[in-house]
Amino acid sequence: MNRGATGRAAGLATVRVDTLTPIAEILAGMGVDPAGLLAEVGLDPELFGNPENRIPLAVHNRLVALAVARTGCRHLGLLVGQRDTLDSLGLAGLLVRYSADVGAALRSLVRYLPTHVDGATSTLQVDGGVAMLTWEMYQPRLEATDQVGDGALAVFVNIIRELCGPGWIPIEVRFAHRKPDDLVPFRMFFRTSLQFDAEEYALRFSAEWLRRPVPRFDPALRQRLQNEIDAIEVGHAADFPEQVRSILRTALVTGHASADNVARLFSMHSATLARRLKASGVNFRALVDECRFDIARQMLEHSAMDVSQLAAMLDYADATAFTRAFRRWSGTTPARWRRDAWRDE
Repeated sequence: MNRGATGRAAGLATVRVDTLTPIAEILAGMGVDPAGLLAEVGLDPELFGNPENRIPLAVHNRLVALAVARTGCRHLGLLVGQRDTLDSLGLAGLLVRYSADVGAALRSLVRYLPTHVDGATSTLQVDGGVAMLTWEMYQPRLEATDQVGDGALAVFVNIIRELCGPGWIPIEVRFAHRKPDDLVPFRMFFRTSLQFDAEEYALRFSAEWLRRPVPRFDPALRQRLQNEIDAIEVGHAADFPEQVRSILRTALVTGHASADNVARLFSMHSATLARRLKASGVNFRALVDECRFDIARQMLEHSAMDVSQLAAMLDYADATAFTRAFRRWSGTTPARWRRDAWRDE
């Protein structure tokens, strides 16, 4: 099976090493030596001396996968996320904490998330009276994306509860993976409706909360933080094709992945979009196919969504057209890919 069909190199994306601190604490509490797992994935403990140090996202996810395997805890990602707060996000977390209102805070979270972890993206959408905060990992061939997705949603819940107070409860929490055997940990933490086999990881909640003032708002401090994080953002800015990839992940599952729509998000004409991509040696259609394969692979591995539903989500005419495309990308059928992935679990 050609699982490297998209041609993108693994290990390009990075994450702040501080994200691993809760994992080490949980492992120690379960009787597993965290130092042993760190050594197994090739991480030097001295990296933890500076929380701003960064490690490859692939290594981070490999450690999570090993931790799940060694502890046998299938909701370990959720446990990790429950321990993270705005303090875990460095300067980005401070910028969120000192925003004027919840809407401005979450927009800052979305914008500056790449300074904490690149290879992932978040969006804040408002439809009518409902807001939706989403999470997606767009680097391909990562392990434990379901665990990390669960953790990301738990962090988002902690962040919004800090901003809004303990009375905030989401309307619904969506998971882009299969329903777990044990729902108790999820029900206890989220305390709301849970939807599995969803198109994305997301929290849905009343948009009224976005207008709520943040108690710690400090305009002068926020401006100083803004200046500092803008400088960091320049250092971690992805190249243009990577920026387009991050947009396409969400655009594909929401039906807005045309060149015109994506170019509009960058405030440019589609011809300019094509020209800038060509200068980087890629074209828009290739990026769309690449992102379709990434989404299809992850949904086949982590959800029970049938092929017809997946074809419709990715805007194919029918399951047959999707299957032809998937065979071109991977050398096998969606059904066989899923069967092989599930057998390996």
